[in-house]
Amino acid sequence: MLAAAREVRAFVDGVTMDAYLTDVMRQRAVERSIEIIGEAARGVSRELRESHPETEWSPIIAQRNMIAHEYAAVLPSRLWGVATSHVPVLIAWLEGVLPADPPA
Repeated sequence: MLAAAREVRAFVDGVTMDAYLTDVMRQRAVERSIEIIGEAARGVSRELRESHPETEWSPIIAQRNMIAHEYAAVLPSRLWGVATSHVPVLIAWLEGVLPADPPA
């Protein structure tokens, strides 16, 4: 999750929304990384989810499902909002929860 979230941040860092909306390749990269975040969230154990109710697990997973199954309904402007507003919060949370040097 953390690696994919950092990718999202890198894909949008220094980019304006207008530039993002005209760059289909960047949009697909963000889309795929957000999908990976959702898939990883789906694999998080029930115990971990319950021990961290401050994280909105359901919307993260639902976003993945929308990208994977309802791709015609994916709005680039919405994913821009996810990438620029929600992903930085997720990164900060994950960095605070995960060990500094996770096992290889």
